[in-house]
Amino acid sequence: MTTIGIPNLPCGNFSSVIKMVEKSGGEARVIATPAEIGSCSKVILAGVGAFDAGMSGILNQGWKEALDEVALHQRKPILGICLGMQLLCTRSEEGVLPGLGWINADVRKFCFEDGESVKVPHMGWNTVRVMKENPLISDRGAEQRYYFVHSYHVDCSDVSDVLATTHHGYDLTAAVSRGNIMGVQFHPEKSHRFGMALMKRFIDLPC
Repeated sequence: MTTIGIPNLPCGNFSSVIKMVEKSGGEARVIATPAEIGSCSKVILAGVGAFDAGMSGILNQGWKEALDEVALHQRKPILGICLGMQLLCTRSEEGVLPGLGWINADVRKFCFEDGESVKVPHMGWNTVRVMKENPLISDRGAEQRYYFVHSYHVDCSDVSDVLATTHHGYDLTAAVSRGNIMGVQFHPEKSHRFGMALMKRFIDLPC
């Protein structure tokens, strides 16, 4: 069975992600050290919280080199969830540390017109619109809904990296993909059958 590794960063609720992987027919485990990542067929960067806290864990605990190796050289499938998707990007308005830089994008705070009443964080169920053919989210069939919780969103420099969009005050990126590197702003582990379908597609990706 394909083993999915989840780096043990100080910014995640890993148990719910592991349970969703298992419900979707896969196997996942938390990786304690960067040296263990090579034994995994796929990687999930799961995270909640602040951008700099997530990147500090990556930079200070030696994860950066190991993650670059599996993502950029071995080209294993990588999935970033919520903060994990934002960490794939170049930089964030939330902090000062550089991101992983795998997706050419900035992470920006929600900014609305004066007098526009839109709640932040963007929290709850929302629909997504698939923007390109991809192996992660089906672009066929009925409307798809996922559960979001975030105050910052990804702004891609290259529109071809945008996998799906959603609307919260304005259209924004809900998912990204560039080759083997994928990310979703929403939480598939909290998105019931929609999240399970997405996770199964990730599990079934060829390694």
